[in-house]
Amino acid sequence: MLQKGVLPMSLKPSGILLEKILLCFILLVAIMLPLETLPDMPELFYIILSRFELIVTALFLGEYIVRVWLESRKRDYILSFYGLIDLLAIAPYFLGTVGLQEIRALRLLRIFRLVKGAQYSAALQRFITALKETKVEMTVFAVSTMILLYLAASGIYFFEHAAQPDVFKSIPHAWWWAIATLTTVGYGDIYPVTDGGKAFTSIIVLLGIGVVSVPTGIIASALMRVKDSGSNTL
Repeated sequence: MLQKGVLPMSLKPSGILLEKILLCFILLVAIMLPLETLPDMPELFYIILSRFELIVTALFLGEYIVRVWLESRKRDYILSFYGLIDLLAIAPYFLGTVGLQEIRALRLLRIFRLVKGAQYSAALQRFITALKETKVEMTVFAVSTMILLYLAASGIYFFEHAAQPDVFKSIPHAWWWAIATLTTVGYGDIYPVTDGGKAFTSIIVLLGIGVVSVPTGIIASALMRVKDSGSNTL
């Protein structure tokens, strides 16, 4: 229990200011990532981005060291979700100094810095809580979806393989069609031409509506419960 008159660090004015500064840097990182991919820009442009990268890394590294130092159970924090995210926020910079291009590609892990914003957003915190509350339902749904994808790919293969041997070469080749159809995307690059394949596709499209709507409904309901419980504790 907190002593009278003592506020948690995150609730002190200095803590709130630090969180706002970190959030601003996270948003700047989100802007910087696509800018680095622009071709034929002046050399000064890339130098500025490189210096900014160094500043951001130093800031996140300092934050990580301070958090580890202040934690009484350091190992628990380091292996926690946010601890790993904090580490991933700084690791790519040092990996990027290695000459191998394959390892330099790991700098893309900087995108995990965006996840750090969840630490400073009440809305994202509620979303994470909702995901935790629905992990059983989402697991059941994920397994059911994988089974449905398997059946869809297998079914369309047996209907269409003889008519389109180059398109539906095997059941694994039919997975792309199954994913695009069940998610109701329907790119149209692969489609059935037989009557049986068309009838089968109609059934899969109807089932695909549930594939999109079920997880949305589960998460939306959980978010409402989390929001209501949070309001009741105020």
